[in-house]
Amino acid sequence: MTGTVIFDPLIPWPVLATVAAVALAGVVLALWQGLSGWALRGLAALVVIGALAGPVYQIEDRAPLTDIVLMIEDESASQTLSDRAEQTALAAEELAAEIESRDNTELRRIKVGDGDGDEGTQVMAALNEALAEEPRARIAGILVVSDGIVHDADQAPDLPAPMHLLQTGRATDWDRRLIVRNAPAFAIIGEPVTLTLRVEDSGAAPAGATSAPLEISVDGAEPQQFSIPIGVDVELPVSLPHGGRNVIQFTVPEAEGELTDRNNTALIQMNGVRDRLRVLLVSGEPHPGGRTWRNLLKSDSSVDLVHFTILRPPEKQDGVPVDELSLIAFPTRELFLEKINDFDLIIFDRYKRRGILPAIYLDNVNNYINDGGAVLIAAGPDFASADSIFRSPLAPILPAQPTARVIEERFVPMVTDLGHRHPVTTDLGDSEQWGAWLRQIDVKHRSGELLMTGIEDRPLLVLDRVGEGRVAMLASDHAWLWSRGFEGGGPQLELLRRLAHWMMKEPELEEEALWAEANGQIMRIIRQTLEDEVGPVTVTRPNGETLDITLDMISPGRFEAQYFGPEIGLYRLQEGELSAVIGLGPAAPKEFERTIATSDVLDPLLAELRGGAIKLEDGLPAIRNVRAGRPASGRGWIGLTPRDAYETRDVTQAGLLPPWLVLLLAGGFLLGGWLREGRR
Repeated sequence: MTGTVIFDPLIPWPVLATVAAVALAGVVLALWQGLSGWALRGLAALVVIGALAGPVYQIEDRAPLTDIVLMIEDESASQTLSDRAEQTALAAEELAAEIESRDNTELRRIKVGDGDGDEGTQVMAALNEALAEEPRARIAGILVVSDGIVHDADQAPDLPAPMHLLQTGRATDWDRRLIVRNAPAFAIIGEPVTLTLRVEDSGAAPAGATSAPLEISVDGAEPQQFSIPIGVDVELPVSLPHGGRNVIQFTVPEAEGELTDRNNTALIQMNGVRDRLRVLLVSGEPHPGGRTWRNLLKSDSSVDLVHFTILRPPEKQDGVPVDELSLIAFPTRELFLEKINDFDLIIFDRYKRRGILPAIYLDNVNNYINDGGAVLIAAGPDFASADSIFRSPLAPILPAQPTARVIEERFVPMVTDLGHRHPVTTDLGDSEQWGAWLRQIDVKHRSGELLMTGIEDRPLLVLDRVGEGRVAMLASDHAWLWSRGFEGGGPQLELLRRLAHWMMKEPELEEEALWAEANGQIMRIIRQTLEDEVGPVTVTRPNGETLDITLDMISPGRFEAQYFGPEIGLYRLQEGELSAVIGLGPAAPKEFERTIATSDVLDPLLAELRGGAIKLEDGLPAIRNVRAGRPASGRGWIGLTPRDAYETRDVTQAGLLPPWLVLLLAGGFLLGGWLREGRR
C-alpha cells in the first residue's frame, strides 16, 4: 500500500491563483490598516483556498514488477572465426545463470545471425524489435555478446538503460584481406580496364611481411601467379577475352595463423561488350529491301555501318563524262583487301557478279570467313541468274545452291522444328498471324541449319559455320514487306536483328550454350541446345564437392533448373563438352570486411548511458546495481539500473477537507477575527 496526497481543484488553476492573490491582498490591506484580526482572516482565506484546491488522499495497491535484462548473442558469420563461438556460448550461459539468480530480475535472450543478402550483423534491428515488445520502464540493462562488428549502428534506438559490450576475440588475432576497388560491370572486349587491388593486414600481424602472393584466374582457368606489396594500392590492367560474362577470380593464398581465408578471394563478374560492331552492306542495286537493311543497322547505336549501293555498274554506257558524275567510286581494294578484317559482318544484298569485285577479292572473303568473319547473303532474282554470286569463289562456303528458278508466288514463311529450338528464330510469335512474302529464290539445302521454309517447304533461311566464321542465306528479298505492314506484317525487325547478331557471335544467341544467372545465393542454370534432350549438369562447389542437377525443358531448345549455392565463391558447371563458371555472393562479403574484434563501432552508443566494453578473454565481469546517471561500468564490472517498476492493482481516494469542516473552520476564523477587532 502507498498513500499520497494529490490535488483535484474545483476550479481551474488560473482562477484559483487569482482568488489566492485577492485573498492575499485583503490580508495585506488589513495588516496595513492595523486590524488586529488580520491573521484570523488570513487563516479563513487559506482554508477556503485549500478547499477549492481539492486535496485528496490517494491510496494505491501496488505490485512490484521485475526488472528486464536484454542479452543479445551475436551468431553472425564473423563470430565463427577462431574460438569466438565458444567464447560467446560460455559467456552467455554464465551471465544468464547469474542474472536469473538475482532477485526481481528477468532475462531475455536474443540471438542475431547474418542479415538478409549481404547486410551483415544487424544487432540494432534485433534490439529495436526487442524494445518494441518490452516495457521500456522495466529495462534494467542491455548486454551484447559480440565481436563488436555491427553493421547497423546508425539505426540504434534511444536506450532506456546502460548497454554493455562483452567482446569476443583475442588480442593475438590477425587477418589478411584482399580488396578489389572500382570493378565495372561492363568492359570493352580486348581493351584494358584498370582495377585497383589492395592487400591489407590487420590486427597483430606478423612483422616483416612486405608482399603477398596473388593468383588471377579467368573463367576458372589455371591461375597466373604474381606478387604484390602489402598495404599499397596496386593498379592492374585487365582485358576481357570474350563477349558476355567474364568471371575473374583474385586470390591471396591463406597465410599461416590468419583468422580466415574467406576475405582472401574476390570474384569480379564483368560483361564483355564490343566497342563498335562494324558492318559492310553491299547492295547490288537499289530496291525496297536495301532501305530495310540500312534502317535496321543504323537504328543500333553500337553498329558502325558502311553501305554501298551500286548505282552505276561497269556495263552501263550512257556517254556521261566521268568528271561530271557525283557518284562515289566503290573502294573495292581498300574494303576487300586492306580493311576487310576490320568488319564483323559483310552483307551482300541482291549482289551479282558484274566485274566490280575480281575473283581475288572474293577469295579474300573466303579467307575472311575461315578466319572468323561473317557473311550474309540476302538473295534476290540475280542469285538464280548466270551472274549469281554463287558462281564465284564463294560457292564452296555457301549453304544453299540456286536451281535457277525464281518463284513469284504468295507464301507465308514458316519456322522449322529445328528453327523453333534455335535462338535466332525461337519465340518469334504466332506465324499464323504473319503477312505473306511474294517472291522466293529456289535453292537446294547443302549444309548448315535450315531454320525457315517457304513455298512447298523450300529452304528460306539457312545458317552455317565455316571454319571459325559464319555464313547465312536468306532466299528472298521480300522481308521488307513485313516492315511495311503488308497483310499485317511480321517480326521482321526482331528476325533480322537476331540474324545479324548471331553472325557477329553474340553469346546469348549461341545455339549450344550453357550459362547461369545469379540472384543472391540462388543460381538459375540455363542450357540452350538444338537437341531434344540434355543430360544433367554437374555443379562443382567452391569446396570441390560435386553434384548432378537435372534440367527441365522450359521451351523448345531451352532447359533450366534452379540451385541454391550454400557457399560464397566460384561454382563450375559442366554438361558434356560445355562448361561455364559463375560466382555466387558478393565480391567481398560484408561480414569479412573487418574481422578483428573491436569496440570502436559501439563505443559512441555505450557512452550515452556510461556503459562499457569488456573483453571476454580477460574474464567475465561482475554485475552490480547502479543508480541512473551514475557510471555503469568499471574495471572488471558492469552495472544494471534497478527500475523499481510496479503494477497498480487498486486505487482508493478520500477527501482531506469535507465541506462541513471547511464551513466550520472558515466561519470560526472569521468570527474570531470579528470579535477580536470588536473588543478593540
